[in-house]
Order: sequence, then structure tokens, then C-alpha cells
Amino acid sequence: MSIFALQSLAGGFLDEDLQNFNKYFDDWCIQFESYDEAKDIVQTLENEEAIDIVEITPLTYPKYFFNSLQGTIYATRQIENNIICVVEPSMGSSFKLAVCDLKTKRVKLSKTSYKNIPSIESAFASFTQ
Repeated sequence: MSIFALQSLAGGFLDEDLQNFNKYFDDWCIQFESYDEAKDIVQTLENEEAIDIVEITPLTYPKYFFNSLQGTIYATRQIENNIICVVEPSMGSSFKLAVCDLKTKRVKLSKTSYKNIPSIESAFASFTQ
């Protein structure tokens, strides 16, 4: 299920009061179920040309909903109530699998480190709970 949010060109997300932009997407940010609904609200705002409508899908959730997940995300997939990500925690470090729980908003990194993308692909493809 996708949701839509309003994002400033500077990067913040519009708050429920339609006045302020939050640095991170959180529960206080206004959300829409459809693009058209979001577009209707944007057209009522003063600086509508400075606001983008962003679609947030389950596979982009880590970027928006899991602020504790640091690093570069290379691949994601959803398994039940978790988003599994291939992540490079810091530039040049080994890759890890991150398990992002959609219910609790917790992130767990795998203890196993992988030196390159081909070595993590099989773990990612065959990941089970």
C-alpha cells in the first residue's frame, strides 16, 4: 500500500498543521491515500511550486520510516511485517542485512558481514524469519 506525503524542495515533510516542515517523515506529517488528494491540498498552499508530492511504498519505507538505519540501501524486499535491506552501514564497510520491523519500527543488523554484493545476494534472496 502506498501513501503520499508533501515534501519541500529543501527536504522537509509538511506537518499536519500545513505550516511547518519536519526534517524526518514521522507520525506528525500529513499523509494521503492518493496522489489526487495530495495534489488538491498542494494547490491550496502558498508556495505550491516549492512542494513535491512523494510516493512512499513498502520498499521505500526504510528511507522514510527507519531513521536509525544509517548507510546506503542497495536492495529491499518485504517479508510479512518486515522490510529486509542490503545495506552498507558506512562507505567502504562490509555489507549487512538489515531487518526493519514495520510494527515496532526497530532495525536489527545481521551479525554476518559480506565483502561484496555477490556474496550477500544469496543471503538476501533466501532470507527467512
